[in-house]
Amino acid sequence: MTTTATRRTAGGPRSRPSRGGGGPSLWFLAPAGILFLGFAVIPLVGAVGLSFTRWSGLGSPEWTGGDNWAWFLTDDVTYITLQVTLLVMVGSWLVQTPISLLLGTWIARSGGFRSVAGLVFFVPLLLSSAAVALAYKNLLDPNFGLSTETGFGWLAHNWLGDRNTVLLVVILIISWHFIPLHTLLYQGAVRQVPTSMYEAASLDGAGRVTQFFTITIPQLKHTIVTSSTLMLVGSLTYFDLIFVMTAGGPGYATRVLPLHMYLTGFRSAEMGKASVIATFLAVFGLILALLLTRLSGFTKMQSQQEGA
Repeated sequence: MTTTATRRTAGGPRSRPSRGGGGPSLWFLAPAGILFLGFAVIPLVGAVGLSFTRWSGLGSPEWTGGDNWAWFLTDDVTYITLQVTLLVMVGSWLVQTPISLLLGTWIARSGGFRSVAGLVFFVPLLLSSAAVALAYKNLLDPNFGLSTETGFGWLAHNWLGDRNTVLLVVILIISWHFIPLHTLLYQGAVRQVPTSMYEAASLDGAGRVTQFFTITIPQLKHTIVTSSTLMLVGSLTYFDLIFVMTAGGPGYATRVLPLHMYLTGFRSAEMGKASVIATFLAVFGLILALLLTRLSGFTKMQSQQEGA
Protein backbone atom coordinates (compact mmCIF):
# COMPACT_ATOMS: atom_id res chain seq x y z
CA MET A 1 0.00 0.00 0.00
CA THR A 2 1.12 3.55 -0.61
CA THR A 3 0.94 4.57 3.01
CA THR A 4 3.09 1.61 3.93
CA ALA A 5 5.67 2.45 1.27
CA THR A 6 6.06 6.05 2.41
CA ARG A 7 5.95 5.45 6.14
CA ARG A 8 9.23 5.95 7.97
CA THR A 9 10.42 3.02 10.03
CA ALA A 10 11.19 3.70 13.66
CA GLY A 11 14.81 4.72 14.11
CA GLY A 12 15.57 4.17 10.42
CA PRO A 13 16.03 6.46 7.41
CA ARG A 14 13.03 7.90 5.60
CA SER A 15 12.04 5.51 2.80
CA ARG A 16 11.28 6.71 -0.72
CA PRO A 17 7.86 6.31 -2.30
CA SER A 18 7.53 3.28 -4.50
CA ARG A 19 7.55 3.87 -8.26
CA GLY A 20 4.03 2.65 -8.69
CA GLY A 21 2.79 4.43 -5.55
CA GLY A 22 0.98 7.67 -5.04
CA GLY A 23 3.96 10.01 -5.29
CA PRO A 24 3.70 13.01 -7.60
CA SER A 25 4.33 12.24 -11.24
CA LEU A 26 7.56 13.37 -12.86
CA TRP A 27 5.42 15.12 -15.45
CA PHE A 28 4.83 17.80 -12.81
CA LEU A 29 8.42 18.86 -13.45
CA ALA A 30 7.77 19.44 -17.15
CA PRO A 31 6.83 23.18 -17.02
CA ALA A 32 9.80 24.07 -14.81
CA GLY A 33 12.10 21.82 -16.86
CA ILE A 34 11.07 23.48 -20.13
CA LEU A 35 11.64 26.97 -18.70
CA PHE A 36 14.99 25.93 -17.19
CA LEU A 37 16.05 24.43 -20.51
CA GLY A 38 15.00 27.50 -22.51
CA PHE A 39 16.24 30.25 -20.20
CA ALA A 40 19.23 28.63 -18.48
CA VAL A 41 20.70 25.60 -20.22
CA ILE A 42 20.51 26.78 -23.84
CA PRO A 43 21.88 30.32 -23.10
CA LEU A 44 24.68 28.78 -21.02
CA VAL A 45 25.62 26.44 -23.87
CA GLY A 46 25.62 29.45 -26.21
CA ALA A 47 27.86 31.40 -23.83
CA VAL A 48 30.30 28.50 -23.61
CA GLY A 49 30.44 28.35 -27.41
CA LEU A 50 30.99 32.12 -27.74
CA SER A 51 33.77 32.00 -25.14
CA PHE A 52 35.97 30.35 -27.77
CA THR A 53 35.37 33.08 -30.37
CA ARG A 54 36.06 36.74 -31.06
CA TRP A 55 32.81 38.59 -31.69
CA SER A 56 31.87 42.25 -31.41
CA GLY A 57 28.13 41.62 -31.60
CA LEU A 58 28.03 42.24 -35.35
CA GLY A 59 28.97 39.89 -38.14
CA SER A 60 30.03 36.30 -37.59
CA PRO A 61 32.05 35.05 -34.59
CA GLU A 62 35.66 34.13 -35.33
CA TRP A 63 37.09 31.01 -33.71
CA THR A 64 40.04 31.82 -31.42
CA GLY A 65 40.38 28.64 -29.38
CA GLY A 66 41.34 29.19 -25.75
CA ASP A 67 42.65 32.75 -26.15
CA ASN A 68 39.74 34.29 -24.21
CA TRP A 69 40.17 31.84 -21.35
CA ALA A 70 43.90 32.55 -21.23
CA TRP A 71 43.10 36.27 -21.06
CA PHE A 72 40.63 35.70 -18.21
CA LEU A 73 43.11 33.65 -16.17
CA THR A 74 46.07 36.01 -16.65
CA ASP A 75 44.39 39.44 -16.54
CA ASP A 76 44.98 41.32 -13.28
CA VAL A 77 41.52 42.90 -13.49
CA THR A 78 39.98 39.44 -13.23
CA TYR A 79 41.44 38.88 -9.77
CA ILE A 80 40.57 42.41 -8.64
CA THR A 81 36.92 41.96 -9.63
CA LEU A 82 36.86 38.48 -8.09
CA GLN A 83 38.16 39.93 -4.81
CA VAL A 84 35.57 42.70 -4.87
CA THR A 85 32.83 40.16 -5.60
CA LEU A 86 33.87 37.98 -2.66
CA LEU A 87 33.98 41.02 -0.36
CA VAL A 88 30.47 42.01 -1.41
CA MET A 89 29.23 38.44 -0.87
CA VAL A 90 30.72 38.05 2.60
CA GLY A 91 29.99 41.63 3.67
CA SER A 92 26.34 41.56 2.64
CA TRP A 93 25.88 38.17 4.35
CA LEU A 94 27.41 39.46 7.59
CA VAL A 95 25.13 42.49 7.59
CA GLN A 96 21.91 40.90 6.37
CA THR A 97 21.84 37.66 8.36
CA PRO A 98 21.78 38.95 11.96
CA ILE A 99 19.50 41.89 11.17
CA SER A 100 17.04 39.74 9.20
CA LEU A 101 17.04 37.07 11.91
CA LEU A 102 16.36 39.54 14.71
CA LEU A 103 13.72 41.47 12.76
CA GLY A 104 11.98 38.28 11.63
CA THR A 105 11.88 36.95 15.18
CA TRP A 106 10.58 40.24 16.54
CA ILE A 107 7.87 40.73 13.91
CA ALA A 108 6.70 37.11 14.17
CA ARG A 109 5.41 37.66 17.68
CA SER A 110 1.97 39.23 17.95
CA GLY A 111 1.11 42.39 19.77
CA GLY A 112 1.86 46.07 19.68
CA PHE A 113 2.65 47.71 16.37
CA ARG A 114 4.71 44.81 15.02
CA SER A 115 2.39 44.12 12.08
CA VAL A 116 2.58 47.78 11.00
CA ALA A 117 6.35 47.78 11.45
CA GLY A 118 6.54 44.65 9.33
CA LEU A 119 4.80 46.45 6.47
CA VAL A 120 7.14 49.43 6.78
CA PHE A 121 10.24 47.22 6.80
CA PHE A 122 8.99 45.48 3.65
CA VAL A 123 8.85 48.71 1.59
CA PRO A 124 12.51 48.66 0.36
CA LEU A 125 11.92 45.33 -1.38
CA LEU A 126 9.09 46.87 -3.41
CA LEU A 127 11.45 49.43 -4.94
CA SER A 128 13.47 48.66 -8.03
CA SER A 129 17.23 48.43 -7.67
CA ALA A 130 17.72 51.30 -10.12
CA ALA A 131 15.39 53.55 -8.10
CA VAL A 132 17.21 52.69 -4.86
CA ALA A 133 20.57 53.38 -6.48
CA LEU A 134 19.45 56.74 -7.88
CA ALA A 135 17.94 57.80 -4.55
CA TYR A 136 21.06 57.01 -2.52
CA LYS A 137 23.37 58.42 -5.18
CA ASN A 138 21.62 61.79 -4.88
CA LEU A 139 21.24 61.65 -1.11
CA LEU A 140 24.97 60.99 -0.66
CA ASP A 141 26.10 63.57 -3.20
CA PRO A 142 28.48 65.94 -1.35
CA ASN A 143 27.37 68.97 -3.42
CA PHE A 144 23.57 68.90 -3.24
CA GLY A 145 22.76 65.82 -1.19
CA LEU A 146 21.50 65.35 2.33
CA SER A 147 24.72 66.73 3.82
CA THR A 148 23.78 70.25 2.65
CA GLU A 149 20.70 70.25 4.90
CA THR A 150 20.83 71.58 8.43
CA GLY A 151 21.74 68.92 10.95
CA PHE A 152 23.26 66.54 8.41
CA GLY A 153 26.65 68.17 8.06
CA TRP A 154 28.31 65.05 9.42
CA LEU A 155 27.41 63.37 6.11
CA ALA A 156 29.62 65.83 4.20
CA HIS A 157 31.90 63.31 2.59
CA ASN A 158 32.26 61.93 -0.92
CA TRP A 159 31.09 58.47 0.17
CA LEU A 160 30.83 57.04 -3.34
CA GLY A 161 33.98 58.70 -4.64
CA ASP A 162 36.32 57.62 -1.86
CA ARG A 163 37.98 54.22 -2.33
CA ASN A 164 38.04 53.72 1.44
CA THR A 165 34.28 54.10 1.91
CA VAL A 166 32.58 53.24 -1.37
CA LEU A 167 32.53 49.46 -0.97
CA LEU A 168 31.16 49.65 2.57
CA VAL A 169 28.43 52.05 1.45
CA VAL A 170 27.49 49.77 -1.46
CA ILE A 171 27.27 46.73 0.86
CA LEU A 172 25.07 48.63 3.32
CA ILE A 173 22.71 49.84 0.59
CA ILE A 174 22.46 46.34 -0.92
CA SER A 175 21.71 44.98 2.55
CA TRP A 176 19.06 47.64 3.18
CA HIS A 177 17.40 46.67 -0.09
CA PHE A 178 17.30 42.90 0.49
CA ILE A 179 16.91 42.56 4.28
CA PRO A 180 13.07 42.63 3.97
CA LEU A 181 13.09 39.49 1.82
CA HIS A 182 15.10 37.50 4.35
CA THR A 183 13.16 39.01 7.25
CA LEU A 184 10.03 37.60 5.63
CA LEU A 185 11.64 34.14 5.45
CA TYR A 186 12.62 34.20 9.13
CA GLN A 187 9.26 35.61 10.17
CA GLY A 188 7.43 32.71 8.55
CA ALA A 189 9.87 30.18 10.00
CA VAL A 190 9.59 31.53 13.56
CA ARG A 191 5.80 31.24 13.40
CA GLN A 192 6.20 27.51 12.68
CA VAL A 193 8.05 26.90 15.95
CA PRO A 194 5.59 25.29 18.42
CA THR A 195 4.69 27.71 21.22
CA SER A 196 4.75 24.76 23.63
CA MET A 197 8.54 24.78 23.43
CA TYR A 198 8.68 28.40 24.63
CA GLU A 199 6.10 27.72 27.34
CA ALA A 200 8.12 24.78 28.64
CA ALA A 201 11.29 26.86 28.60
CA SER A 202 9.55 29.65 30.50
CA LEU A 203 8.43 27.18 33.17
CA ASP A 204 12.07 26.12 33.51
CA GLY A 205 13.04 29.75 34.08
CA ALA A 206 14.63 30.46 30.68
CA GLY A 207 14.56 34.11 29.66
CA ARG A 208 13.92 35.48 26.18
CA VAL A 209 17.61 35.62 25.29
CA THR A 210 18.14 32.02 26.38
CA GLN A 211 15.05 30.93 24.45
CA PHE A 212 16.35 32.71 21.36
CA PHE A 213 19.69 30.89 21.38
CA THR A 214 18.44 27.47 22.58
CA ILE A 215 15.10 27.21 20.75
CA THR A 216 14.68 29.78 17.99
CA ILE A 217 18.06 29.50 16.26
CA PRO A 218 18.22 25.66 16.32
CA GLN A 219 14.67 25.50 14.97
CA LEU A 220 15.58 27.93 12.16
CA LYS A 221 18.60 26.02 10.87
CA HIS A 222 16.76 25.08 7.66
CA THR A 223 15.80 28.69 7.03
CA ILE A 224 19.29 29.96 7.86
CA VAL A 225 20.79 27.64 5.25
CA THR A 226 18.18 28.66 2.66
CA SER A 227 18.56 32.36 3.37
CA SER A 228 22.37 32.16 3.33
CA THR A 229 22.32 30.33 0.01
CA LEU A 230 20.05 32.99 -1.49
CA MET A 231 22.30 35.77 -0.16
CA LEU A 232 25.62 34.34 -1.30
CA VAL A 233 24.54 33.01 -4.68
CA GLY A 234 22.35 36.04 -5.25
CA SER A 235 25.39 38.27 -4.67
CA LEU A 236 26.72 36.99 -7.98
CA THR A 237 23.86 38.76 -9.76
CA TYR A 238 24.33 42.26 -8.31
CA PHE A 239 24.65 44.56 -11.27
CA ASP A 240 22.10 47.31 -11.78
CA LEU A 241 22.36 48.83 -8.31
CA ILE A 242 26.17 49.05 -8.42
CA PHE A 243 26.21 50.16 -12.06
CA VAL A 244 23.86 53.09 -11.41
CA MET A 245 25.60 54.21 -8.20
CA THR A 246 29.28 53.88 -9.09
CA ALA A 247 29.63 52.22 -12.53
CA GLY A 248 32.27 50.06 -10.86
CA GLY A 249 34.42 52.97 -9.68
CA PRO A 250 36.31 54.74 -8.45
CA GLY A 251 38.87 52.76 -10.40
CA TYR A 252 37.97 49.10 -9.86
CA ALA A 253 36.83 49.61 -6.25
CA THR A 254 33.28 48.33 -6.85
CA ARG A 255 33.64 46.42 -10.11
CA VAL A 256 32.05 43.06 -9.37
CA LEU A 257 32.17 40.20 -11.87
CA PRO A 258 28.65 40.74 -13.34
CA LEU A 259 29.50 44.40 -13.96
CA HIS A 260 32.89 43.40 -15.39
CA MET A 261 31.06 41.08 -17.78
CA TYR A 262 28.72 43.86 -18.92
CA LEU A 263 31.47 46.42 -19.44
CA THR A 264 33.60 43.90 -21.32
CA GLY A 265 30.77 42.81 -23.58
CA PHE A 266 28.82 46.00 -24.26
CA ARG A 267 31.39 48.77 -23.85
CA SER A 268 34.49 47.03 -25.15
CA ALA A 269 32.47 44.96 -27.67
CA GLU A 270 34.30 41.79 -26.60
CA MET A 271 31.45 39.30 -26.49
CA GLY A 272 33.81 36.33 -26.44
CA LYS A 273 35.60 37.55 -23.32
CA ALA A 274 32.29 38.53 -21.72
CA SER A 275 31.05 34.98 -22.39
CA VAL A 276 34.04 33.62 -20.50
CA ILE A 277 33.06 35.69 -17.46
CA ALA A 278 29.41 34.62 -17.80
CA THR A 279 30.41 30.96 -17.95
CA PHE A 280 32.66 31.36 -14.92
CA LEU A 281 29.85 33.06 -12.96
CA ALA A 282 27.39 30.27 -13.76
CA VAL A 283 29.82 27.50 -12.79
CA PHE A 284 30.98 29.37 -9.68
CA GLY A 285 27.40 29.92 -8.52
CA LEU A 286 26.53 26.26 -9.12
CA ILE A 287 29.55 25.00 -7.18
CA LEU A 288 28.87 27.47 -4.35
CA ALA A 289 25.25 26.33 -4.05
CA LEU A 290 26.29 22.67 -4.03
CA LEU A 291 28.97 23.30 -1.39
CA LEU A 292 26.54 25.17 0.86
CA THR A 293 24.04 22.35 0.53
CA ARG A 294 26.61 19.66 1.27
CA LEU A 295 28.55 21.37 4.06
CA SER A 296 25.42 22.51 5.89
CA GLY A 297 23.93 19.00 5.82
CA PHE A 298 20.84 20.42 4.17
CA THR A 299 20.26 17.20 2.19
CA LYS A 300 20.06 15.23 5.46
CA MET A 301 17.63 17.59 7.16
CA GLN A 302 14.08 16.40 7.75
CA SER A 303 10.87 18.26 8.33
CA GLN A 304 10.35 19.57 11.84
CA GLN A 305 6.59 19.76 11.45
CA GLU A 306 4.62 17.40 13.62
CA GLY A 307 3.29 14.49 11.60
CA ALA A 308 5.50 15.26 8.57
